[in-house]
Amino acid sequence: MALVLLDKADGVAIITLNRPEAMNALSHDLRAEFFDICEAVRRDGDIRAAIVTGAGERAFTAGLDLKELGSTGLGAATDQKPASNPCRALEQLEIPVIGAINGVAITGGFELALACDIRIASTNARFADTHARVGVIPGWGLSQKLSRHIGLSRACELSFTGQFIDADTACSWGLVNHVYPPEQLVPSAQALAADMATIDPEFLKTYKKLIFDGYDHSFKDAMALEKQVTVAYNDDVSAEAVEQRRLAVIERGRSLKG
Repeated sequence: MALVLLDKADGVAIITLNRPEAMNALSHDLRAEFFDICEAVRRDGDIRAAIVTGAGERAFTAGLDLKELGSTGLGAATDQKPASNPCRALEQLEIPVIGAINGVAITGGFELALACDIRIASTNARFADTHARVGVIPGWGLSQKLSRHIGLSRACELSFTGQFIDADTACSWGLVNHVYPPEQLVPSAQALAADMATIDPEFLKTYKKLIFDGYDHSFKDAMALEKQVTVAYNDDVSAEAVEQRRLAVIERGRSLKG
């Protein structure tokens, strides 16, 4: 049985963690398959957006397979190679990545959710950072990313207690953008991805890189970076192209308004 599934349609890839009997835990073999699929998506010029979700309704992923770590050691918790670290595998994708969080996202699973560009959740979703309970320091980014998403005080509360928060709380804290009934989660993610897939793919790659590169800088340096990228990119955009896209934006607004 494949531990990670890949479905492609209309420029959108759906990557599904497929160990529902083990809460989609990130075993060594699953991580290897996940990397291979991310690489296939990265090389596929027809794919313009990706969705990551978990099989079943119980778990997005419960994180690293603790039973496996009990016999192999903690190397996987700090490994930065994309072939072993699913967060790094996702971060190598230049296209938008939507996390469709269908159930619990715990510890390493929480880190994988944070590695997605955009997160939406089902009402079954819950999030917990149990690193302190397990006695393992996070190695896939959670200690730095979580506070940037929800604020320092809230991040400290979650990390110092290991408590769960539900989907509605995650949404109110800005951790996820939307919450849906379970049966609407993946279709909603597909609709969002399909909308993104209508944007020029080369433009979207450039824009995504600018946003994330800037996020890693101070505000002053990020503004300087934006100016640098703007000058290099916009000089090649013709007035005719802007006018055509302006008219397309107006037409799209009319169609969405109904």
